[in-house]
Amino acid sequence: MTDCGCEKARRDLEEYLRNEVCKTQHSDITEHLRQCPECRDEALVARTLTDVVARACKEAAPEELRDLVMAKLREAQASH
Repeated sequence: MTDCGCEKARRDLEEYLRNEVCKTQHSDITEHLRQCPECRDEALVARTLTDVVARACKEAAPEELRDLVMAKLREAQASH
C-alpha cells in the first residue's frame, strides 16, 4: 500500500466512494485519506452529499403536490 497523493485521491474520489476503483487504487486512496485531513474532509463532504441526494431521490412528493404540478402543466400546455 502506498499513499497516492492528493491529486490522484481527489481525481478518483467519486469512483472511490462508489467502489468503482480496483482494489489497489482503493487501498492507496484509503491510505491517503487516513493521512491527509484535507482530502478526508473532502471525502466526507462528497459522501454526505451523495447520501443526501440518494435519500431525496427515494422520497415521493405528496399526492396533493403532484396533482397541483400536473394541473399547472396541463394548464400551461393548453395555453400554447
